[in-house]
Amino acid sequence: MLVNSTELLEEEVTVVKEGAIKTLVLYNDDVNTFDHVINCLIKYCKHEVEQADQCAHIVHFKGKCAIKSGSFNSLRPICEALLENKLSAKIEN
Repeated sequence: MLVNSTELLEEEVTVVKEGAIKTLVLYNDDVNTFDHVINCLIKYCKHEVEQADQCAHIVHFKGKCAIKSGSFNSLRPICEALLENKLSAKIEN
């Protein structure tokens, strides 16, 4: 069976969209302590202590920080865990 180039291109575009890299962003709030944020980043994002500390400070001073990148499917459970722990997080493009 011969597949025309338009069909192949459409299939490749679909695959790229499904596997597109997303970013998990953590937002600042006035409720959570630095220790809680750091512990959650270590536990759920698998950050090292130094990385978690730096992200917590960036969130505090800048209002948000990109804490992890990956596919939507890989970030979703992490985002849900952060939300369950009362952190403000969102998966963005």
